[in-house]
Amino acid sequence: QVQLVESGGGLVQAGGSLRLSCAASGRTFSGYAMGWFRQAPGKERELVATITRTTSVTFYADSVKGRFTISRDNAKNTVFLQMNRLKPEDTAVYYCAASSRYNYALTAPEYDYWGQGTQVTVSS
Repeated sequence: QVQLVESGGGLVQAGGSLRLSCAASGRTFSGYAMGWFRQAPGKERELVATITRTTSVTFYADSVKGRFTISRDNAKNTVFLQMNRLKPEDTAVYYCAASSRYNYALTAPEYDYWGQGTQVTVSS
């Protein structure tokens, strides 16, 4: 069992930056692949980025590639999402997720634990 708590969301103007954090508690953090998802009103939840357990191999959705960076600090049980050059279409609730079953998880069903979400709003 692992508990996930996101922080760092907020309101930012287009072109600005935010850094999301997700603190994990419970079992060994390095045993989980971690991902960031987002869900905008009226839309399905979508994968933003994922990072493997210890080798930190990453994957990004095309819509954020080159603007967002996922990273993790296994010593601090935390995963980050640095978001630069934000656009209004990045507005959504952002969720942190952990997968114990997969080292490289690209879909929501592959994740076992979820945070409560943090709102990101980008104004034009």
